[in-house]
Amino acid sequence: MPPFVTAMNSSDGKPESNILTINVGGQIFQTTKHTLALAGPSSLFSRLADPTQLGPRFVDRDPDLFSVLLSLLRTGNLPSKARALDLQDLIEESKFYGVYLLLLNSLSNPCQFDAFNLEKSQLLLLNGRDSPSTIATTPHGTLHVAHGCKITSFDWSLRRKSTILTHFSAVDSLLALSPQIAAAGATDFSGLQILDLDSGFVKKTLSWENVTKSGSTVQAIGSSPEFLFTSFESGRRNSNTIMVYDLHTLSPVIEIGHCEIYGADIDSAIPATKLSWVPSNSLLMASGSHSGPSGVTGNIKFWDIRSGNVVWEIKEKVDCFSDVTVSDNLSGVFKVGVNSGEVWYADLRKLGAENPWVCLGDRRKMMNGKKEGYKCKIEKQGNQVFCSKGGEIEVWSEILMGSSSSREDGLEGRVFRKNLMGRGKDLGGNRITNLAFGGNKMFVTRKDEQCVEVWQSTVRGF
Repeated sequence: MPPFVTAMNSSDGKPESNILTINVGGQIFQTTKHTLALAGPSSLFSRLADPTQLGPRFVDRDPDLFSVLLSLLRTGNLPSKARALDLQDLIEESKFYGVYLLLLNSLSNPCQFDAFNLEKSQLLLLNGRDSPSTIATTPHGTLHVAHGCKITSFDWSLRRKSTILTHFSAVDSLLALSPQIAAAGATDFSGLQILDLDSGFVKKTLSWENVTKSGSTVQAIGSSPEFLFTSFESGRRNSNTIMVYDLHTLSPVIEIGHCEIYGADIDSAIPATKLSWVPSNSLLMASGSHSGPSGVTGNIKFWDIRSGNVVWEIKEKVDCFSDVTVSDNLSGVFKVGVNSGEVWYADLRKLGAENPWVCLGDRRKMMNGKKEGYKCKIEKQGNQVFCSKGGEIEVWSEILMGSSSSREDGLEGRVFRKNLMGRGKDLGGNRITNLAFGGNKMFVTRKDEQCVEVWQSTVRGF
């Protein structure tokens, strides 16, 4: 028999009360009409609060699941007892009552990300022998994992949704445009493909027509609320550019940074291999590096996409970055030096400074000739910066000093401190190859491992 809702009429003539009594599966609950109305007009909770239904209500469903969802309405958060329940049961029940979006926001709200209480909670196993080459997430925690020629998708609750085959022998760049749609590219296959990950259908292929008429491979992908950015390099590797597309129509808007390479012009030969949008400045940060006989060199450029001009550039020669990220919350650019393995930052409020970098660690390490930071990764999330060192992760945070001294440039001195992530059993392991964040989770992949680590806060949630 399907679940149903009934009301027993009362004939006592008393004024209508704001307090409601609900019988769920034989267990009695009392709440208010105001609480039930928080679920929205289309939910079953609103039907329970309908004033035309007099007397006690009856719902033929699981009372334990109902209790958790009622607590969600009352406080906006899930109670600790929710951890004893199966997440998929709770998801299905939330859909029945019409509060799925409330549950989604509670479980995957990025505001609930607690960097200092993250612990490795589970492994998402992948089919096949290929290790993840790149991963992409959405703000609510949907995860897409490229491994070999395949892309496997998990929904926000980390339930496997689909695995599709792509045209690529290996996916090198991946960006989630939505829980179902992603942009994917490879360094050995021409064109940027917009993929429907539920069906494996290629919705559109975006290409760059270079002067040599050779194929254009994808080196990096990025986005803003309005635009999709793609770094292309010609198949002959003698020209590169950054194309800006309208994110909704995928039509080209502007081409920036077009370089034709002649002779030994190494600086122009470096395509952007990372693209990051800086909302506070409305600028696109593009970075790339090159390894040659004289060491690793590179550049970081900030583009004004309206004019197509570079407004700030950092040329990297002394301790070039292994990886770089930009944080709006911290108003800074952060890199991990390929030689020193140390984290450096440049203040975004000092755009144009000749030598903007401040070393947060031991800058003497870059003089030892070793590449301590080789293939280290660095990413930002909220007010923290995460940096991988081999198989471990450092988290860097700014310490707000009440009596910070002002410098000659008028800015206050800044102090950053680091902590090692995780408990003893979480530390070490193979070299980390990817760091990504979605919802209130951190995702980690490692060299030669066919899985994705999920790190979650121990304070709340499943």
